[in-house]
Parts: sequence; C-alpha cells; structure tokens
Amino acid sequence: MTLASPELWPHAWPVLPVALLVAVGAGAVRGFAGFGFAALVVGGLSPFVPPGPVVLAVMLLEVLASLGLLRALAPDVDRSWLRVLLLGNGLCIPLGMTALAWLPVVWVRILVGAALLVASLALRRVVGRGVRSGRGLRGLAGVASGLLNGLAASGGVVAAMLMATTRIEPVAMRATMITFLFWVSLYAVAWALGLTLAGSSTTRLVGWDTLRWMLVLGPAMLLGMRLGTRAFGSAHPQQYRRFVLNLLVVISALGLTHALWTLSRS
Repeated sequence: MTLASPELWPHAWPVLPVALLVAVGAGAVRGFAGFGFAALVVGGLSPFVPPGPVVLAVMLLEVLASLGLLRALAPDVDRSWLRVLLLGNGLCIPLGMTALAWLPVVWVRILVGAALLVASLALRRVVGRGVRSGRGLRGLAGVASGLLNGLAASGGVVAAMLMATTRIEPVAMRATMITFLFWVSLYAVAWALGLTLAGSSTTRLVGWDTLRWMLVLGPAMLLGMRLGTRAFGSAHPQQYRRFVLNLLVVISALGLTHALWTLSRS
C-alpha cells in the first residue's frame, strides 16, 4: 500500500497541509484560551471534507488532550460555574436535540450562528467593565449552553461568551472551560459510540475515517497547544479577555458562514 493510496488518504492531497495548518492554529488557540479547537477545525475543514468524521475525531482529541490536564487544572476550576454548566447541559441537551428533530437543521444553525455573532460583537464592547457573575448569569449560561449544544453543538461558545464578560480570572476561566468541554465531549462521544454499536448503517458514526483524522490532526494539535500554553503564561488578564471575545466573533462568523454555505449547496 503506497502513501498515496486512497485507503490512507481518500481526500484531495492539497487538503492534507491545510488540515495540518488548521490543526496547529486551532491547537494554539485551545492552548491559550482553553476552548475553540473543535469549532475552528470543523469550520476550517468543512468546505473541503465531509464534517461527520472530523467532528467525532476532534471530540475524541478534546477528551484525550484534556485527560492529562484535569488533575493539574483542578485547583483553578471555578466550581460554581462548572456545576451550573454541567447541570444545564445534562438537562437541556436532550431538549435542544428534541427541538432539532422538529426544526430544519440548516435554518437552526443559521439563526444560532447569527445570534451568537451579534451577541459576541455586542459583548465585546463591554470587555473590561466586569459584569458581576451571579447565580442568574450562571444559570442563563448553563441553560443556553445546553440548548445550543443540543441544537447546533455551539454550547461552548455561549458559555465562554458569558464567562468572558465577568470578573473571573483568566486562569480560572481557562481551567473551567477545559474541564467543562472534556465532560461535554465525553458525553457526545459516548452517544456516538452507542449509536455505532447499535449496528445501524445510518448511525455508524465511529470508524476508520475517524481514526485517520485523529492520526492526522492529533500531533498538529499537540504542537499548537504547546505554543498556545506558552503564550498564555505571559498574557495579561485584559489581553486574554479581549482575545477570547475576538475569538468568539471568529467562531460565530465561521459557524454562520458554514451554515449559509450548506444552504447554498442544498
């Protein structure tokens, strides 16, 4: 079997260096901010390859990458935020998925992407003012995160968006987001594995293509994460918050662009 055989790489070969560059960049963002890897990789590669195997691959990589960090990050996690986010997702992801079964998927993603883009642009204007992190705000973040994860896999965006506008320390926010996304990704991967083991051809979500993407993206992600983690160590708190909100604008715009592109092809 040669390196160019379709069994090893079934996509156009110019996509391979693009995927590696995207993974390094997204990994650097993840190492710095604590989130954003999955959204940036899926958004960056969706125009070139089917998103299904990529989505599962990046979720598995998120789980594996976070697994070794959880113990070291535990003292910095904001437990009040983490509890509410996990509870909100546990209760509201099924509600969002149920609503999605009755709504047109592409239009839901367009509306969600547009709403998140407008919200991230608006919240960017208040960065530095420090909105108070009360129970109401955390509850809103938990419910909205769960619903949007069920509707459009965008719960991490709204969670980070609301956290970034508060006085939470960057170290605590980064640790909380990494821990939160670990459990949410693990939850999604468990569902995917369960559907695959059920044996239906329409629900076989994990396979060789998923493993292939993990092998391609994993080393590039680790390299990027190392670079991003180094940058985080020297970042000023205000610089971190501004970067996070700028990142949320980019992620929201990518999600909206991808949804519009999907609609144009349908």
